[in-house]
Amino acid sequence: MDINKRDIFLYILIALLLAAAVTMGILWNNSEQDNEEMLELFAIEKEELESEYSTFASQYDELKIRITNDSLQQRLEQEKLHTQQLLEELKQTKATDAAEITRLKKELKTVRAVMRSYVLQIDSLNRVNEKLANENKKMSARYQKASQTISSLNEEKEALTQKVELASQLDAIGINMYPAKSNGKELKKIKKAKKFVIDFVIAKNITTQTGEKTIYVRITTPDGNVLSKNISDTFRYENRDINYSIKKYIEYTGEELPITVYWDIEEFLQAGMYRVHIFADGNMIGYNNFEIE
Repeated sequence: MDINKRDIFLYILIALLLAAAVTMGILWNNSEQDNEEMLELFAIEKEELESEYSTFASQYDELKIRITNDSLQQRLEQEKLHTQQLLEELKQTKATDAAEITRLKKELKTVRAVMRSYVLQIDSLNRVNEKLANENKKMSARYQKASQTISSLNEEKEALTQKVELASQLDAIGINMYPAKSNGKELKKIKKAKKFVIDFVIAKNITTQTGEKTIYVRITTPDGNVLSKNISDTFRYENRDINYSIKKYIEYTGEELPITVYWDIEEFLQAGMYRVHIFADGNMIGYNNFEIE
């Protein structure tokens, strides 16, 4: 009976030892499995941190493109270099170094906050620049419109000035020319003529400046020559000096003024088409053609 109890005790002891061994084995296996899972989690977390650091380093380059401020670009470059330095430290850190990983995670929060502040700052600057650009565009449009208005007013003023100048010009009307004897009696043919008589009227013009005026009469023969007593008898017209046949001074009051001038014929003149042009104040104020036999 005692042997049986001892055997039973041994069996129980052996069973307990076996159970304990099995339990220890199970616990060991679970611990090994937990360690492997933790290592995998650390490795994944480290990889994610590296990815975020790389992204932030690239974003600094993108931010630099969006601005033209040299000082701000320099600061962004410094932050980029700092981020790259932390990335290198992370790459050199083992996944099992929990303390270093924790430190670099905290550094990443700082990098993220700094990045956010620069993004907000640059967005604000861009909005200001865009506003200034729009205002500048509006001002440019207003300036252009004002310039066009001024140009239009100048054109209108110039046109009005031209109209006033045209309106103020003297006007020679009723121009007539005929050959005559020495006593002024009209002849039908030029053969026995001693002079040309030229009659015309300076029309009434209240816009013309009154006072002494110089009238130039220019007679052109059928062969295209200008009758002139002296080659130096010239006046200024359209920026050049041209010959005149007769010069006469008048006192113009703004009222209608009849004028008669004479050309003494001292050269041989043929029958044909003669042309008379009359000038005053640098303008041609009238002309007419005459067929003289």
